[in-house]
Amino acid sequence: MRKTVVPIYDLLGISSATICLVHCLIFPLLSMLPLGLTHNPFIDLVCAAIGLFAILKSIKKSNLLVATILIISMTAILISILYEIFFDVHLKLIYWGGIGMIIGHFLNYKSHSNLFSPLNKEKKHDTK
Repeated sequence: MRKTVVPIYDLLGISSATICLVHCLIFPLLSMLPLGLTHNPFIDLVCAAIGLFAILKSIKKSNLLVATILIISMTAILISILYEIFFDVHLKLIYWGGIGMIIGHFLNYKSHSNLFSPLNKEKKHDTK
């Protein structure tokens, strides 16, 4: 049962980072329409907290490259959100952070799913 934990957190990270990226790309367009929508950076902070949770759970079993991508991406996202909260300026750094989060979680998911695939288990049994 423990083997499926990391891919689940990677799937959570991939989906939350994708939703965040779509939100960051679409919301400025929606705010131009007279719908009464305003941007609240605290919503971004909640999404970043979900992403941070997924990173902390999945980084324990990841390699150095994936861990570096995820940490740098989360740092970029948090800097962008905090800069917007304190200085009311939207940085484009959040887009790169979101893309990095998707890539990092995807690479981590692929590396762990290869470890637990049935083909990999057959190869181990064939070599004995």
